[in-house]
Amino acid sequence: MMKTIRSGGRKAIALSVACALMLPMAALPDVAHAQSKSKKSASREAELESRVNQLEQQLAELKAMIQEQKAATTQATATAQAAQTQVQQTDEKVAKVEKTVAAVPAKPTFSSAPGVSVALHGFINVSGFKQDANYQYGNGQNAEYPLPGPTGRANSITGVDVRNTRFWLDFTGGKFNESWAGSGRIEMDFFGGFNGTGAYSQQQPAQRLRQAYMDITNVDTGTTFRIGQMWQLLFPLDYVPQSLSHIAFPLGYGTGLIGWRYPGIVWMQELNHGSDGVKWRFDLGAYEGSWSGPGLTTNYLTAGNAGFKPQIQARITAKGKNWQVFAAGHYSRVDLHGVDGETVTPIKSDIKSTAVEVGGMWMPGNFIVKGAVYTGNAIGQIFGDLSQFGDIKDKGGWLQLGYKFDKHWTVFGFVAASKLDEGDVLRWRAPNTAGLLKNRQQALSLQYSVGAFDFSGEVIHSKLNSTTTNGLGRQRTSGNEYTLNALYKF
Repeated sequence: MMKTIRSGGRKAIALSVACALMLPMAALPDVAHAQSKSKKSASREAELESRVNQLEQQLAELKAMIQEQKAATTQATATAQAAQTQVQQTDEKVAKVEKTVAAVPAKPTFSSAPGVSVALHGFINVSGFKQDANYQYGNGQNAEYPLPGPTGRANSITGVDVRNTRFWLDFTGGKFNESWAGSGRIEMDFFGGFNGTGAYSQQQPAQRLRQAYMDITNVDTGTTFRIGQMWQLLFPLDYVPQSLSHIAFPLGYGTGLIGWRYPGIVWMQELNHGSDGVKWRFDLGAYEGSWSGPGLTTNYLTAGNAGFKPQIQARITAKGKNWQVFAAGHYSRVDLHGVDGETVTPIKSDIKSTAVEVGGMWMPGNFIVKGAVYTGNAIGQIFGDLSQFGDIKDKGGWLQLGYKFDKHWTVFGFVAASKLDEGDVLRWRAPNTAGLLKNRQQALSLQYSVGAFDFSGEVIHSKLNSTTTNGLGRQRTSGNEYTLNALYKF
């Protein structure tokens, strides 16, 4: 029995040992699972912490944006309040102005046809002058070249002349039809003579019509028809010699510079309309005839008005960025029998008036170059032949050089000359008058410009060669004119 007990004890002990050994083995899966769970929890916590950090950063950014928006809103509110205050102040000022204007009596307003705009332009010109000769066309602002011989000599003549003063009205907006538009100009100055011959007439110059024309223009084709009184095509209207003393009667007028204003019609055509580069234009004009006689020069009764014999002129012009050149021609025929056809013509019964002229302008940098030359025959009616009327050959020209020191100061030098055929002058010279053979003119001026104002000092010298009144002798007359000038443009 003891043997049995010992055997059972050993088995119990073995069983206990086995159980003890198996308990750790059984616990091993639980430990591994716990360790895995712990690792996952740590990773989750790190992820949550990162997310929290992101949310905190986004929250901070959102707070900053809200603060900026609040600041912008505050600034906008302040600006709006300031603007409202300014508007209120402006309204108060406007109300005061309106009240003041309402208290002023209303002035009549200038109006024209419906759709037509009217612009007033012009200038006021004043010249103080001193000269030592009597001049053709007059003294002062219309002095051109000295009268020949003793009549041209004079003591010092001084005066103040305002007759260059000019104004004009430009009309635009008139409609001709769907393709053609209309415009026009009326231009006046004060070279219409003096108001009588009394003691006070010199201070009352009379008004004079210069130009009065209408334009009918097709902007799509670059075509214009000008109808009325205007400058002829031989006159370099775009670049007459610069002078503040001689504007209506330019420097060199009748001495190298030719052309005059006449009623008529001109066709102006842009040859390369709408294209880039050099601009080409062709002009063709027909003007009323004119001559000094026989007959009345004030009632269309001169030889130039006999029959339908208009003055025909043509011109072609090329214009670049800083230059312009032209070539022009003139033709007319004069019936010296006059309008009544009964005037005796001992030399010729009619005269052909012809002229060819070329000229141009160039402005390289600070320099200004202008000029023209011509040759012609029987062109007294367009201020050629030194304003002598007859079958007289003539040639002449003019040149002006200028230099701009800056935007205010400019100096100009000018020369002009006209030389006539002496035999023609002797043949057509009126009895007991001096025949004009040649004239030369030089001028120098210094001009100061600021805004709408121009001021200058000018010196002009002329030398005239002529015959004596009996035609046998020769004489020379010179003249000098000194001017101080002021001009205001409006």
